[in-house]
Amino acid sequence: MNCWHCATKIEVVTGERVGFRDECPGCGRAIHSCRNCGFYDPAYNNSCREPMAERVVDKERFNFCEYFIPSDAAAKPAAKKTGAQDKLEALFKKKS
Repeated sequence: MNCWHCATKIEVVTGERVGFRDECPGCGRAIHSCRNCGFYDPAYNNSCREPMAERVVDKERFNFCEYFIPSDAAAKPAAKKTGAQDKLEALFKKKS
């Protein structure tokens, strides 16, 4: 699996569970969190495709969800500005 925050590759042995308090070796963020779960999907109710899972408020912190499965998704790089965005910012920029 890959860390949701820094995209560090984390080896998960098939059949073994990710510990509730495990941390990413790259950034120290929680591994057993909604953002690293295969069921995580912001388009769904409670951002989870598992209907039986209990609600978790902070998706980036440790949780005790029993439905957690490691996700293959990597961190998404920050979006780069396009030329059109630069032109719009220049158009609405305050003049000194």
